[in-house]
Amino acid sequence: MKINVVEEFVALASLNSPSRREAPVAAYLVKRLGELGREMTVDDSATLTGSDTGNIIVRVPGNAAGPTILLCAHMDTVGPTEGMTPVIRDGIIYSNGETVLGADDKAGIAIILTVLAELQAGDIPHGGIEIVFSVQEEVGLHGAKHLQADLQADFGYILDSSEEVGSIINQAPSKVDLDFVLEGKAAHAGVCPEKGINAIVAAASAVARIRTGRIDAQTTSNVGVISGGKARNIVPDRAEVAIEVRSTDKEKLDREVEAVLTAFDEAAAASGASLTVRRDAPFETFLIPETHPAIANAFRAAHTIGIEPRLKPTGGGMDANVFNSRGLPCLGLGLGIADTHSPQEHISVAQLEAGVRFVKALLMEAVAAV
Repeated sequence: MKINVVEEFVALASLNSPSRREAPVAAYLVKRLGELGREMTVDDSATLTGSDTGNIIVRVPGNAAGPTILLCAHMDTVGPTEGMTPVIRDGIIYSNGETVLGADDKAGIAIILTVLAELQAGDIPHGGIEIVFSVQEEVGLHGAKHLQADLQADFGYILDSSEEVGSIINQAPSKVDLDFVLEGKAAHAGVCPEKGINAIVAAASAVARIRTGRIDAQTTSNVGVISGGKARNIVPDRAEVAIEVRSTDKEKLDREVEAVLTAFDEAAAASGASLTVRRDAPFETFLIPETHPAIANAFRAAHTIGIEPRLKPTGGGMDANVFNSRGLPCLGLGLGIADTHSPQEHISVAQLEAGVRFVKALLMEAVAAV
């Protein structure tokens, strides 16, 4: 069976699969993998993640001696794409301009399926391959965290980066989520405002005290959501603020998180508002050294197909964070997606086709090096 990567991507991108509603893509994959003669399992992680499907795991026996390699891409998109049909103009694939395209990460899925189809011919030497199509990557890597599979791979490649094909992501940050609730006191804003405690003003005072955006080369901080208040003429008695801090340096991460916590403590105390905080750490940093076999293999593969490999860090989290924390060395791979997470998101046909060549070369070079 032959698969055209562009047609495969368009078919996948036309399926609506926001986080927790990945079932349409899962059903497509089960059918497609069956047509390719590949055995797969759908794990029971849905009971833990809340998705309408589990992760999909595929195992492909090797036909040559070599390391077992994990390939991974996620089924969910950052937002709904209902009714969206991708448009191809001048070799570039766009959404209809109203939603994200979903190339993050359906480009990764399309590339993996195309490579699987080409493996059917039997003339591509490769070691064992394990494949994971995960759920809920975009909302905290929950699918990977709750994956129910005993993976045996020696190392892996996560097809999930906006960098160009040939980019190899060997470092990603830790992330801390902070959710603040400030409780003030309601009062009539025109008759007796002095009897109230303005929770929004307290929240604004705290936000004004902290650093946001890029703190340094390794650290970022963002105030993502602020909500509160009931009406213009009521002193607001509640405000909620969602903040995240990321860094590849633990000391810097801890220092910045502590600064945010202190700012809110002081602002709440000064205003008389009460404060509650929920803290979560969705993922931990990783760094794969340049001497690791997975990186050496990726560099050989890139040179084999005539592209220049580039080792890069990222500021985003990916399923690689989870796998690395569990002792399975994994790198991210660039897919050449532009303007991700926006209605302007697009990907070129050339990058999709290069992605197929690169993944095939990764599998073949791993065997050739034995």
